[in-house]
Amino acid sequence: MKLDVGYCIYLPPSYKIAKQRRYPVIYYLHGGRPGNELKAVNLVPYINKAIREKTIPDTIYVFVNGGPVSHYNYPAKENGLGEDVFIEELIPHIDETYRTISDRSGRGLEGFSQGGRGTMRISLKHPNLFCSAAAGGGGYATEKRISDEDGRESDQLVFNKGDNTWDLARKYAADNCHPYRLMIFVGTKGFNYENNRAYMDFLNSIGIPHESLIVEDATHSARDIYDKKGDAIMKFHAINFAAAAQ
Repeated sequence: MKLDVGYCIYLPPSYKIAKQRRYPVIYYLHGGRPGNELKAVNLVPYINKAIREKTIPDTIYVFVNGGPVSHYNYPAKENGLGEDVFIEELIPHIDETYRTISDRSGRGLEGFSQGGRGTMRISLKHPNLFCSAAAGGGGYATEKRISDEDGRESDQLVFNKGDNTWDLARKYAADNCHPYRLMIFVGTKGFNYENNRAYMDFLNSIGIPHESLIVEDATHSARDIYDKKGDAIMKFHAINFAAAAQ
């Protein structure tokens, strides 16, 4: 897009010491439209604590700038290529610049709210790139409307036909290739709670396995969910990395 696009990166404490070691990476997709790479860095204290206490292995976390239509491609909007920037530029840049495990066995995806929608869309479209995905609090009722109305989210936002979490799930289920481990998490007091439950029922109906994490009394807040169940989400990725490496 002829622009500089930022990101934030968390490197575990051992990174500067273990000079030959390579690390798994979680890409974290922020919520909101638009957002930026700073929006979700308030989760870093939870990640750092879990690593220092050896709750999870040392892991790199990258906080992504999703662009004006966060994490989605929307060429009709100026600079609206958030997915392409992430997939085609950021991931290769991180693998070239840092000591990562530079294949799907060491690469995970996570996000909340709009980032949860992005996590589902992108992981379903690019399952060859990730072994682990955790989608939190996504607005799947909006995604279903996009599916039902041939790409239209609103008068201002019309996506390519089929580019939504419902149609992409059907295609993924039919293709049956590059399986990855999927978690959907949501708080019971979040405004997307019911449509997350409906989307999980839909995934069950088309044979896409997934773990569900229902966080009691959590609001529509990634930080609230991490306060209550962040370790479970981080451990989910760690288990998937270990399994993929075997």
